[in-house]
Amino acid sequence: MIRATTIMGEVDPAFIQDLEHRPKLHTLQTQNIPVIDLSPITNHAVSDPSSIEGLVKEIGSACKEWGFFQVINHGVPITLRQNIEQGSRMFFGQTLEEKRKVRRDEKSAVGYYDTEHTKNVRDWKEVFDFLAKDPTLVPLSADEHDDRLTQWTNTSPPYPPNFRDIIQEYVEEMEKLSFKLMELIALSLGLEAKRFEEYFMKDQTSFIRFNHYPPCPNPHLALGVGRHKDPGALTILGQDEVEGLEVKHKAYEEWIRIKPIPNAYIINLGDIVQVWSNDAYESPEHRVVVNSEKERFSIPFFFFPAQETEVKPLDELINDQNPSKYRTYKWGKFLVHRFNTNFKKHKVDNIQIYDYKIK
Repeated sequence: MIRATTIMGEVDPAFIQDLEHRPKLHTLQTQNIPVIDLSPITNHAVSDPSSIEGLVKEIGSACKEWGFFQVINHGVPITLRQNIEQGSRMFFGQTLEEKRKVRRDEKSAVGYYDTEHTKNVRDWKEVFDFLAKDPTLVPLSADEHDDRLTQWTNTSPPYPPNFRDIIQEYVEEMEKLSFKLMELIALSLGLEAKRFEEYFMKDQTSFIRFNHYPPCPNPHLALGVGRHKDPGALTILGQDEVEGLEVKHKAYEEWIRIKPIPNAYIINLGDIVQVWSNDAYESPEHRVVVNSEKERFSIPFFFFPAQETEVKPLDELINDQNPSKYRTYKWGKFLVHRFNTNFKKHKVDNIQIYDYKIK
């Protein structure tokens, strides 16, 4: 649990955002966030070529305009979602001593911790990470000249009972939904439906995260998660009824607060899709605000490719009129670098895809 206040009730300086990045009391909330019904691919009774074609156009428009959207009728069983949300609350409801029995350490990049930094400012949250594939193969170091590999493995929490089984069942549903969404995204770019499948079929590095944002005594000073863009291909976010997610739309100067839709998922494009599409689609900047009264829970699933994946604009999407905008980078090295720099303050920002932008 976060122990971050002084005797005066002020937020510890480690959590305080620079003045220009502090949340405002009033944010722009819009109902124009794309909400996409996935029935054409999840309900075979209503599936037909024209409805799928319409769905692809909706996905393409949302990806181009926003970089994120909400989906309904997604096929993930409601009871399973309820079970995993209950498990998350039970896990975080334990004492700090119990939670730290499965804490992250230098050997394991996953587990429990409450010291993540975004843009070198500590986040007002605690998390528990769990790998989709156990073990997960990754580079031993971020050094480009070091070819050694290692394995990350899960540490299963003893409480609540059967939590690991519930997580694994939920991860399977997240993977199925991720593959469906990546097919729609591929089609919307004019690619073959299975174009992205090769990057995820073997040794993917995906993981699920459980977030808990406790009430904050000074929510105008801190953020649950600071402004950032997700580094992977796709993020599927399940959240409770407490608002907190804010997105920066390129057409607005203000942050837009996203109103949760019961049982829906928020889909967020990651940097890898931005690079693959050669900037046809953009990974959106987003953050999480906290409040002084309510705790908030969310469960993002990060769809990441295999560590050996070389990320670069797809050949089908570049030509003389639209040359490649990025240099190739190795996903495994990028991932390890990010994991190694997210948990303490550094003098410089961690690695970003703009570091690979061709000037």
